Amino acid sequence: MRTVVTSLFLTRHGETEWNLDGKIQGHKDSPLTMLGKQQAGWLCDALGSIQINAIYSSTSQRAYETAEILRGQREINIVKNERLMEINMGTWEGHERKHIETIYPDEYYVFSNTPHLYKPQNGGESFIQLQNRIIPTIRDIILEHIGKNVLIITHAISLKVIMAYFRGESLENLWAPPFMRHTALNKVVMDGSSVHIELYGDLSHCISLEA
Repeated sequence: MRTVVTSLFLTRHGETEWNLDGKIQGHKDSPLTMLGKQQAGWLCDALGSIQINAIYSSTSQRAYETAEILRGQREINIVKNERLMEINMGTWEGHERKHIETIYPDEYYVFSNTPHLYKPQNGGESFIQLQNRIIPTIRDIILEHIGKNVLIITHAISLKVIMAYFRGESLENLWAPPFMRHTALNKVVMDGSSVHIELYGDLSHCISLEA
């Protein structure tokens, strides 16, 4: 009996102005840079021959703009979902990471090294809260599109949490390589009761800008 195959293509938005400035974004936002738009264009080309049945995006503008580029010529509505947003980093958002690391060294150390123990004092989310927000959302998307190919555009930490779920890994090991760089592509294929990770943080579509 033939099994039904469902494929998720998950990626991060392109580079933004705050990424260049070293600022924490979280639920706040900044525009894509020219390179960020190019990164999305390269991934669009790489996905060009793949039939995409549905596209979901975080409500953050940087993710939605990336989704618009990735859609290309496909006549598909992009579904915005606020539960696909990045982890909320409270009062840290909009500040440079090096500033936060200097002012809140202990809390930032836990955030960066032992995420499973992180308890934010800045009004933001813990990694467990992010996990409890985003994983049920991914499950709902899968159930809505069984047997289809779905493209999801979200954020670096959100992607790490999603991929940890599919890989059966704990939050304790969340920061293990690879880091989710801009437009890094992840592919998860569900074939019956089996889950296969075909791509994890793949950047083969990116073109080097070095001379």
